[in-house]
Amino acid sequence: MKNKLKDAVYGFAVADALGVPYEFKKRGTFNCSDMVGYGTWNQPKGTWSDDTSMTIATCKSIKDKDTIDPEDIMKNFKSWYFNGTFTAHNEVFDIGGTTEQAILTGQGINDVNANGNGSLMRILPLVFTNCTKEEIIKVSSLTHAHEWSTNACVLYVAIAKSLLNGENIREILQSINGAEPFNRLPYIHKLLEEEIRSSGFVVETLEAALWCVATTSNYQDCVCKAVNLGNDTDTVAAIAGGLAGIIYGFENIPKKWIEELANKELMNKCLF
Repeated sequence: MKNKLKDAVYGFAVADALGVPYEFKKRGTFNCSDMVGYGTWNQPKGTWSDDTSMTIATCKSIKDKDTIDPEDIMKNFKSWYFNGTFTAHNEVFDIGGTTEQAILTGQGINDVNANGNGSLMRILPLVFTNCTKEEIIKVSSLTHAHEWSTNACVLYVAIAKSLLNGENIREILQSINGAEPFNRLPYIHKLLEEEIRSSGFVVETLEAALWCVATTSNYQDCVCKAVNLGNDTDTVAAIAGGLAGIIYGFENIPKKWIEELANKELMNKCLF
């Protein structure tokens, strides 16, 4: 199982780093086909963002506590935010407003207008635990407590666990009970690119990531397709990349991209 966690986290982090230079750029104004640096955040090639930082912070807590301990996970988030722990280059350069507010106040936000993708982007480690639905909701609610965000996390974990069991992504999606606002998921793979929105809204992020996974047949195509959707490029790609890592494995992530990825030593120390 540890190897599958590595597959997923590296799939996630590489995709995150691919997307960082293009964040907020409009679809069609660029083309991502390789790892590059600078761009939006002026960061060196291979730099990953808050998505990977909060994911490995969650991993480290699970490793240290040998259980899902929301209080300890939040302690790691605070260490990341205040001290630059769990970062690519010892600095935080990107954080969502809801996440920042929750860290500063110690209270997750339960508001329909606070449904960014900030909890979905860090929920991946729970796939590799015997988590309950209630535990997923608690971990999401550290920052994003509204039911749309918590339900998105529950769906993502369930989909990833099915992929771990060798199930096919399209069959998994078609079996989802697509209640609002997730009603498009069972047929998301049938939609055209112009019907896919890649914003930071949690529902649209989940749709975009799953669309990329379900309409490609290898890791590289999946994550480049996700970045090239534009807008929230790093998070959409990372969420897609975590699933693609599970499907295709570490060995099918381009070796060059893994070599270019920043601070792999830290990532490896956090894996459980």
